[in-house]
Amino acid sequence: MKIGIIGLPNSGKTTVFNALTRGKAPTEAYSSGRMEVHTAVVHVPDERVDRLAAMYNPRKVTYATVQYKDIAGLAKGMGEAGGLAGELLNEISQNDALLHVVRAFSDPNVLHPEGEVDPARDIEIMETELLLNDMTIITNRLERIASRLGKGGDAKERQALADEKALLARLLAALEEEIPIRELSLTPEEEKFLRGFALLSQKPLLILLNIDDDADESIADQYQGMVKGEHVAVAALRGKLEEELAQMDPEEAAEFLAEFDIPEPGLSRIIRLSYRLLQVHSFFTVGEDEVRAWTIPVGATAVEAAGAIHSDLARGFIRAEVVAYDDLMAAGSMAEARKHGTLRLEGKEYVVKDGDIVHIRFAL
Repeated sequence: MKIGIIGLPNSGKTTVFNALTRGKAPTEAYSSGRMEVHTAVVHVPDERVDRLAAMYNPRKVTYATVQYKDIAGLAKGMGEAGGLAGELLNEISQNDALLHVVRAFSDPNVLHPEGEVDPARDIEIMETELLLNDMTIITNRLERIASRLGKGGDAKERQALADEKALLARLLAALEEEIPIRELSLTPEEEKFLRGFALLSQKPLLILLNIDDDADESIADQYQGMVKGEHVAVAALRGKLEEELAQMDPEEAAEFLAEFDIPEPGLSRIIRLSYRLLQVHSFFTVGEDEVRAWTIPVGATAVEAAGAIHSDLARGFIRAEVVAYDDLMAAGSMAEARKHGTLRLEGKEYVVKDGDIVHIRFAL
């Protein structure tokens, strides 16, 4: 899972990046104007993995991971100026979702490019930039299609171009009505076709308010619905405080959380929101060699889960041995789960649930 962190200059993107990744990327109270990217891969905190590891004492424990990219270079007006530059667009489009850091903290030493702090305005600015970028890409492609259709060609090619033109015209009409592509009903085939277009408003969006240390995270409620749709979420994070927390050892961090009455590190909460936004969840494989978490789309079948482990398991799939995490914990061992009947055999079409422990039977 790849998440790109974007935002206007001096919104605290890199502070949030450090908070989420325990990184130490330098933060500056001004925009350099350069194209800069910081990348980090972090483990997904999951106490279920910890408890399974305690049960099996494996030689290796592998958590699910999230890659975060802190992408500098975005500014108001870029969409109007012909869309994002190639390198910047490429860095943003590679991600599965976008995390828009919105400044909601006050600091007289850190100037806001728009003059004053106004989260609602900044949310609208960024959404407009994403829409304008997509409009530019689609308009350019429609012009090329019109040119090619004017030159003739065989019937099959002309039909393919006509179908593409109809789809892109529908998308452009929605964008002109300020409707992001992420909220349109697209078929799996259409979604697959559009992957090569780098359309930014197609990506799920997490709007993250970067608030003061003493601010209430419920401030996020004020901005719910500003960017509508099931593929958008709004949350708040005490960026500077969480950045300090991320640099502490576990014991010191626990004391810090208690002092500020924070129930958990921001990383855990933001990852949960990201999973929900991307509609993915985890299943587990266990054994003496390794306990491992795997990330799959909600609704994925047993054979698709097998393919996430290795393509050979999907090709040779016979059956999946499955037990729910809670049932295994209640039984105390796989053998006891089998005795209680909670370990069962499932076929290819079984829909894997969050927390399932899965063992694939297969033949090469």
